[in-house]
Amino acid sequence: MEKNSYIIGIGEALFDCLPEGRKLGGAPANFAYHVSQFGLNGYVISAIGNDELGEEIVSTFNKVQLKHILPVVEQPTGTVKVTLDEKGVPQYDICLGVAWDNIPFTEEMLAVARQAKAICFGSLAQRSEKSRETIHAFLAAAPKDAMRVFDINLRQQWYTAEVIAESLNRANVLKINDEELDIVATMLLGEPTVQGKLIAEDADKTRRVCRELIAKYNLNMLILTCGAVGSYVFTACEESYVKTPKVQVADTVGAGDSFTATFVAQILLGKTIREAHEKAVAVSAFVCTQHGAMPIIPAELK
Repeated sequence: MEKNSYIIGIGEALFDCLPEGRKLGGAPANFAYHVSQFGLNGYVISAIGNDELGEEIVSTFNKVQLKHILPVVEQPTGTVKVTLDEKGVPQYDICLGVAWDNIPFTEEMLAVARQAKAICFGSLAQRSEKSRETIHAFLAAAPKDAMRVFDINLRQQWYTAEVIAESLNRANVLKINDEELDIVATMLLGEPTVQGKLIAEDADKTRRVCRELIAKYNLNMLILTCGAVGSYVFTACEESYVKTPKVQVADTVGAGDSFTATFVAQILLGKTIREAHEKAVAVSAFVCTQHGAMPIIPAELK
């Protein structure tokens, strides 16, 4: 891959306030960090406040040599209160009116967009008009053949059918989990809601719904993760399923982001869908055994 090609996470960069302390996170930042661990040019784009937390984000990215564009805005650096259930699954309380809600589109961002090999974006940073416009402008400026990964990440009430549909129309890859699939299928496909049973619990229904989304939004790929059960990768003519390995879970914060990053990195490095899928499962399982979203991936997994 070209030296000056970038793999970008654009959206929220923030601090997850976990029971054991504060850790840097945000899905796009996690994505860019993990991509960079595979030797690729990861780049995170967000915004920070003129405060100590913003300085800490910059310092942390500099320490791990992660490229970034983080304009300083009037609003405070974002924080999220994270609580964990007995299985280590997180619940989020996401502060409103923070820096990453107000990401400006700059000339520096435009230059990076034009060299994008892959871009990962979600729904959360699009809850505000300002950041949504910046993400759309960034995607529009990228080369036509760039991977545009919509890692949907539905959080609390911060999404609408309109934002999801617009994002799918701008993406060529969708990354979604089993609970999100139910929401999206109901919103966009008119799929009836069934209380107490997820679409992903029915393999035939899973295939049908995922292929309907691929066809409706002209996607190249759909990645579906089903927690401890397993995960799928669908294309128009291919399907891969891998069971999730059993591990001792510390927390699952950032595990999905590491999955997305690893999968994208492996595809860009020339691996097959199956090879990329298996590596993504292995890395995300390792991340589940660690606290926080940005652990160092061991050499044997790289």
